[in-house]
Amino acid sequence: MVIADVADAAHALKQLDAGDAVHAVRADVAVFADCEAMVDATRRQFGALNVLVNNAAVFATLRPQPFDAIAEAEWDRVMAVNVKGLWNCVRAGVPLMRTQGGGRIINVASAIAHKGTAGLLHYVTSKGAVIALTRALARELGSDGITVNAIAPGLTLSDTVLANPDIAAFQREAVLASRSLKREAVAEDLEGTVVFLASDDSAFMTGQTLVVDGGSVFA
Repeated sequence: MVIADVADAAHALKQLDAGDAVHAVRADVAVFADCEAMVDATRRQFGALNVLVNNAAVFATLRPQPFDAIAEAEWDRVMAVNVKGLWNCVRAGVPLMRTQGGGRIINVASAIAHKGTAGLLHYVTSKGAVIALTRALARELGSDGITVNAIAPGLTLSDTVLANPDIAAFQREAVLASRSLKREAVAEDLEGTVVFLASDDSAFMTGQTLVVDGGSVFA
């Protein structure tokens, strides 16, 4: 499995048994050559690429602001990582999956794309693109035996989110009030859905986005 995000990879490492094999590669997903190197390192280390989880994103470092106050450079970086980075990882990984006769691609979108939340236009736009990209890729890759699905979390109190008060507090009370399950979301709440999408239990499912946000959005 390749997890295209440093923070999530660190979290995943905590869940592994002592005997599990792990190989870490530093990469900027906005750079295609880095993605190729990451996939090649996976092939050399493990001999296959069965699951690709695209979770690299610019979010936790952002500051909510009006759409016309967003710096152009910040807009471009969000799109380069959140959208182009996903495309880069897929086009780097799919050739290997094709030679294997199939695989699983799991893209991390966000429930915020269904809400159209104000104050983070570039982030909301990028996650809407992830949902659309997931659907289109599912059409293209189905004949290769590759499923493409997405998970759309609500606001999740990860370590990186908690490190930025601007993001951790952004509409936090409103988000909590909108949930059917009245509690904060943590990273562990997402693990079961990712495992399901990576498993044979979801083998006849593709192009779908599963919202995991405690029942705030019914999509």
